[in-house]
This record gives sequence, C-alpha cells and structure tokens, in this order.
Amino acid sequence: MQKIHFIGIGGIGISALARFLKEQGFKISGSDIKESKITKELEKEGMSIKIPHHKDNVKNVDLVVYSAAIKEDNEELISAKEQNIATLSRKEALPMILKDKRVFAVAGAHGKSTTSSILASLIEASVIIGAVLKESGTNMLYKESENIIFEADESDSSFLNSNPYLAIVTNVEAEHLDYYSNDLEKLHKAYVDFLNLSKIQVINGEDEFLASLNLSNVKKLYPSKDITNVYMKVENFKPKTYFTLKDLGEFSVFGMGEHMAMDAALAILAASEFASIDEIKTRLLKYQGIKKRFDILFANENMALIDDYGHHPTEIKITLKAANEYAKLAGYKKIIAIFEPHRYTRLSANIEYFSEVLSSVDGLYILPVYAAGEARIEINMQKYFPKAKFIKEIKREENAIYLDGELVENGLVIGFGAGDISTKLRGKYV
Repeated sequence: MQKIHFIGIGGIGISALARFLKEQGFKISGSDIKESKITKELEKEGMSIKIPHHKDNVKNVDLVVYSAAIKEDNEELISAKEQNIATLSRKEALPMILKDKRVFAVAGAHGKSTTSSILASLIEASVIIGAVLKESGTNMLYKESENIIFEADESDSSFLNSNPYLAIVTNVEAEHLDYYSNDLEKLHKAYVDFLNLSKIQVINGEDEFLASLNLSNVKKLYPSKDITNVYMKVENFKPKTYFTLKDLGEFSVFGMGEHMAMDAALAILAASEFASIDEIKTRLLKYQGIKKRFDILFANENMALIDDYGHHPTEIKITLKAANEYAKLAGYKKIIAIFEPHRYTRLSANIEYFSEVLSSVDGLYILPVYAAGEARIEINMQKYFPKAKFIKEIKREENAIYLDGELVENGLVIGFGAGDISTKLRGKYV
C-alpha cells in the first residue's frame, strides 16, 4: 500500500483528492497550518492529520502532495526533499489520480461548482469538486465506475492535467491573470488547449470568447434561445427554478435564478450523451444544491439568512438578481448584503464594479478584507461605498444575526465572500 502525505490537506480541493485516493486503498496522512472543519472530518474518516506544519510530520511516506498555497520554504516540503521522497504539487498529481478514468471536467470563471454538482446528480460517477454537495455533505463521492466528475481549475492551469473525456466550459473571464503574466491571450490559449484535450465539448455559445472557437465535437448552448419559459417558485422557503430546454421539455432544478437554468442546461447536455432525457429529469429532482451557493441557513416569514460564495462582482450581480426574485416570492421587503472582500488585488482591480453591483441593496455591511496572504493595498472604501456600514463582527444566534451588536430583524440577509464569512454566518448552528 502506497503512503501519501498531503501538505495543506484542509483545502476544499485538495481534501477531495485525499479522500478519493483513500477510497482507492492508499494510506493517507496530512497536515495544515491550523485545525478546521475539514481537518476534523478527515481525521474521523481515518486519516492521520497533524496541526501545524512540522518537518517531523513527513516520515515513512512514499509520496508528498502539496497544495497551491504551500511555498517552497515550507519545512515539510524541505524535509521531504532532504529524504529524497517524491513530491508533487496538486497540479502535478492530477495525471496520476485521473489517468485511468473517463473524466467529465467542468471549468469556467463562474458556475463550475454548481454545474459539476448538478452533473453529479445526473450520471453515475465519482465526484471531486471544490464545494460540499448537500446530498452527501462532502466534496468527494466515490463510485465503482470509470466515470469521474472533476471540477477543473484554470487559476493555475491545472485543468490541463485533468485528462478530460468531456469538457464543459461555463464562461471565460479575465480572472487569475497574475498566473498568466497578466496576458489575456495566455489564459485564452489555456482554455483552448483544455477543450482540445477532450473528445466532447459542451460550452456556453454566447460567451464572446467561447463563441469564437472552432471545436471538433461540440455541443453549444445558446441561453437566450435554447432556454425558454424560465420561472421560479419558493416552496416552503426552498427555491426552485423551472425552464424549458430546446425541444427536450420542462426541467426543474433546486436553486434560484436564470443562471441556475444555464448551469443545469450545460449539465443536462453533457449527461444526455450517457442517459435518457426521462432519466435526467427524474434524477434532477433529487438535486439539493451545494453549500455556500445561495445556501439558505434559515428562513421564516420575517427573515431569511443566505450564505453565498460570490467574491467576484459578476457572481454577486447574478446572485443579487436571484435574491431579489426570492425576496419577492417569499414576501421580504428589503435586501441586506454583508460583503467580505476576498483578496486586495481582486478588490482593487474591480472596485468600481463592486461599487456598482452592491449599490442596489437596501442595506450594505462591509467586513475587513480577507487577505488570503496578500499584502495590504490602501483603498478608500468610504469613497466607493458611501452608504455602507463598516463592521468587524458577525454573531449568529439560532434564527438571529447581529452585526457589530446590532440585531437584524427582518428582510433577506445575504453574505458574500470566499473567506471566513461563511463560518461567521453559520456560527455553531450549521
């Protein structure tokens, strides 16, 4: 049995890889800088987890895999190299993990976790994604199948190592350009190379860049004409989106908003290569969404508290449109947003766009920037968000939320961010 040690095992993406390899019979250990919900879960699942990083954590192992967050001066990585233990970055490890599988790889700037998770409900396959499936409560599902659904990451070009049989691309946007030397053409070339690796491609044909490509075996979705009769319902505070796809009939998917129809449509087109439309319609009814994506933490007649991973203005804009629809159907009179900016570079590059998108809410509270290890950039937040309240603390008490001690008593309250905000909104209750 090969022993594999993961440095930075608490990350949402790398923990899924560790879980997958454990199911395949490998002996897994791992470490992280601090304890988290994920590290505790991995320990319960039988993995040896050490907190914090220490050179002595790397002993009697055959391979070390490290996350993108781990730097060259990490003492465990140095120790592994001194012991002549093979080391692979997460990106470099993907070919080893995915080599014998029929991979359904889902990429894109926005919507890839949702599209991946919907596809997971439609076909029989193992699943490795960067989010938690609400049906199973985990980011990895293991099936005795050659099929695997993999959320592929363009941020470090690791999607080029994902061995895609079928590739889905939801959209392309100028994100993570620092990795591509701030050259949009390099990012675009990476997407082209990713798509050309696959035998079948499913793409959003109305994305400006994707529309320009000449692909070999492609299914194009044109949302403005292929998706019709979109309407939404709130049933017992649960959101549902209904839509007609091409000539395939009506579908319904858990979630709120036109973007849910588009993500579901891409997954349906991919699944239709391997399952009948009747099977797909039935399976889609079982889909329950993913954590942190329009995730309703509680809802009653007076108030709803929603957690959303949106950390780019395009994502926030789309989600706020869905929130407005949900509020209207559920009878909430106002929308209050809590925004935790994620990374100084993203905030700085998109500050005017963030300002524009968040100006539509009835109340705006802004937390300190979640730096994710970045150096501070001075930004005049008051200038761009003149009506916002700048807060330090969120406190959750069952069906109540306090912002710097102020009780929020009614309306739809939605938190945006990819940092600590989700933990703060959930408190000990979810």
